[in-house]
Amino acid sequence: MPEIKTTVTFLEMRAEPRLHVPTPVNSKLMLMRAEKPSIGFYRFLYDAVGRSYHWIDRKQLDDAALATIIADSRVEIWVLYAAGQPAGFFEVNAIETPVVELGYFGLMPEFHGLGLGKWFLAEAIRACWARKPERVIVETCTLDGPAALPLYQKLGFAPYGRKEKMVDVSD
Repeated sequence: MPEIKTTVTFLEMRAEPRLHVPTPVNSKLMLMRAEKPSIGFYRFLYDAVGRSYHWIDRKQLDDAALATIIADSRVEIWVLYAAGQPAGFFEVNAIETPVVELGYFGLMPEFHGLGLGKWFLAEAIRACWARKPERVIVETCTLDGPAALPLYQKLGFAPYGRKEKMVDVSD
C-alpha cells in the first residue's frame, strides 16, 4: 500500500465563540440533522467529501462497526444541502464528554470556492457547543485543503499539538 507522511494538527476551543457569519447570499442552503442515516448514505457522504483528502478511517470499518458509531445518541451527523442536493456534512461526537469532537467536516468538491466554508464551519461549531462541553476539539492534517487550518483558527480554534503520521493513499 502506498503511504505518505502527513502532519496532523490538533486544535481546541475552550469557550463558545460569538460567531456572526451570515448565510451566503442566493445559496438555497438547508442544514439538516440526519437522525438515523443509513450505512449507505453515510458512506456516500464520507467518500464524497473525504476521497480527495484520503479519509480512510471510516472506510476501514465494516458495516456493523460503523452502524454502532453513527447510531449512538452521542453522535450527530449533519448534512448541508445546496439547491436540494447534498453539499457536505459534519459529525459531532460527544462520546468523550465533557469534550465534544468535530469528528469530520467538509464540503463536496463541487461546492468548494462558493463561499460556503466559513458559514458551514460556524454552524458546525454551534452544533458542537449545543452539547454544552467544556472544550471542543478538531484535527486537520496537511492532506486537507489548504484553507482548512487557517479557517479553523479564524473561527476560534487554537492548536494544542501536532504529530507526524503515515497515511495509506491507495484507493
